[in-house]
Amino acid sequence: MAKWFVAAKKADFDRIGKTFGISPVTARILRNRGLTQDEEFRRFLYGTTADLYPPEGILGMKEAAELLEQKIREGKRIRVIGDYDADGVCSACILHRGLAGAGAEVDTAIPNRMKDGYGLNEHLVLDAWEAGIDTIVTCDNGIAAGEQIALAKEKGMTVVVTDHHEVPYEESGGEKKYLLPPADVVVDPKQDGDTYPYKGICGAVVAYKLILCLYGKMGLDGEKKDFLDGLLELAAFATVCDVMELLDENRIIVRFGIAHMKHTANEGLRALMEVNGIEPEKLTSYTIGFVLGPCINATGRLDTAVRALRLLEETDRAEAVRIASELKALNDSRKEMTEGFVKQAIEQVENGDLGKDRVLVIFLPDCHESLAGIIAGRVREKYYKPVFVLTRAEDGVKGSGRSIETYHMFEEMTKIKELFTRYGGHKMAAGLSIRSEDVDVFRRRINEVCTLTPQDLEERIHIDVPMPVSYITRSLVDELDRLEPFGNGNPRPLFAQKDLLFLSGRVLGKNGNAVRFTVQDDAGGRWEMVAFGDPSPMNAYMEEKFGKEAVRRLYGTGASSGAFSGRNVEASPQIRLSVTYYPSVNTWKGDSRLQLVMRQYQ
Repeated sequence: MAKWFVAAKKADFDRIGKTFGISPVTARILRNRGLTQDEEFRRFLYGTTADLYPPEGILGMKEAAELLEQKIREGKRIRVIGDYDADGVCSACILHRGLAGAGAEVDTAIPNRMKDGYGLNEHLVLDAWEAGIDTIVTCDNGIAAGEQIALAKEKGMTVVVTDHHEVPYEESGGEKKYLLPPADVVVDPKQDGDTYPYKGICGAVVAYKLILCLYGKMGLDGEKKDFLDGLLELAAFATVCDVMELLDENRIIVRFGIAHMKHTANEGLRALMEVNGIEPEKLTSYTIGFVLGPCINATGRLDTAVRALRLLEETDRAEAVRIASELKALNDSRKEMTEGFVKQAIEQVENGDLGKDRVLVIFLPDCHESLAGIIAGRVREKYYKPVFVLTRAEDGVKGSGRSIETYHMFEEMTKIKELFTRYGGHKMAAGLSIRSEDVDVFRRRINEVCTLTPQDLEERIHIDVPMPVSYITRSLVDELDRLEPFGNGNPRPLFAQKDLLFLSGRVLGKNGNAVRFTVQDDAGGRWEMVAFGDPSPMNAYMEEKFGKEAVRRLYGTGASSGAFSGRNVEASPQIRLSVTYYPSVNTWKGDSRLQLVMRQYQ
């Protein structure tokens, strides 16, 4: 079971609260997000787009804008080459629309995941050359494409790389030698010597900053403000989908991007919300990350991401709805396929000898390679270990990895880079290609170089405030809503209370995937607490700890586990659990009331 820790960062919470008009509880939560200076608190609570860092602060940005301005004035043909995930598609859309808006003769190309693999490749370079392209601009890729960019240069083409991934390196004598591609300009905040204040931006934000810089140089930023705000929506969308930390300027980009998206003029985004039943006013980082984003990603996984790019650039409403419906259908198909392979992956871990490994390497030869990353993420959640899922490909084996906080996946892979025919990524995720005969070798070697300790493999639940439920008020919930958008780096605030008495429980929903409990604190106050997800694990835990009879009475039925249903009657006061929770407001038929959402229990 995961270990619970109370965040213990110190500060004068009363002073911070008075300075910024928030409660000491909220001040403590913000301190737990790493904020220390008053300016950081101000930017988090009240920051606007005026607080975004100047794009020229990214190394190479000014030179890239100058070069592209020159190409536009000379009428040279430009090709934007993106990637097949949501970040790559949004990046390509931003650059394509932005360059076209500045008068460029520009088109796009996005690699096919199955035929081309990740990022720039020889085929895409030769296609561009044969089409008479003068300048290639990469987005969300290119930093690791040294050979392909060298080919483009041999053919006489200009290349601008815009990326946000880690720069490949060689290590010798404890020192890293970074291997930049031979492009005319490289724009990547991760490159050595870059002094940009915040490195955690996605590829689409790098692309957005390039267009901002270009428009500033060309004097277009004033007259094109609404147009640029539309590009900001796409940068925000990609930031959420690429699971960037929602801190610093990412928070501002996503906050204002979502606010603008609620009234978007982008027919594709409007259609995507419509076919998924999302009311624009209720759009959140959650609905982008878990509903809309997967539809964009599904095209690159099961079909071609060109269709997703067409959706984002579509101006006809009827056509946008048609494409959005196709994307939703593809995503529904992707979800069904994923479930089957997740079961196979878990069976390998449970029934074989993989379980003893600190790094899980799972080979699913018949799995669609595009699903490997999703499956790896699901397996990581279950076992809290770094996970690689490998699949059979035309030219060997391909795979995707998902990591945990204590394991830098890209750096660990670099230790055995001689095994890979291709690899890339960052701390939390990576992609790779290896020879078919090296699957077992990879599993053995990645575990041999692993330095994870048993403590590193214990999931840590960070509690913001150990706070009795009796402290929860509607005004506190409203104040916590000001901390949106929530996501990576800015999780929803988490509170904890020991020994709540569970009085009754009732399973909700046609699939039985939620339970509403009535709980009581030591002062006798009663609260509604909801737990989402399959209730079976919690029921089994309570049965083991308190006995089957106590669980039967809790649910007011004769059943003992699984999906319970029945009357909401009070049980014998036998079940006491410590819980982590966050407060919310449940509105049903115009009636609003406070409720607690349980996250963990013990």
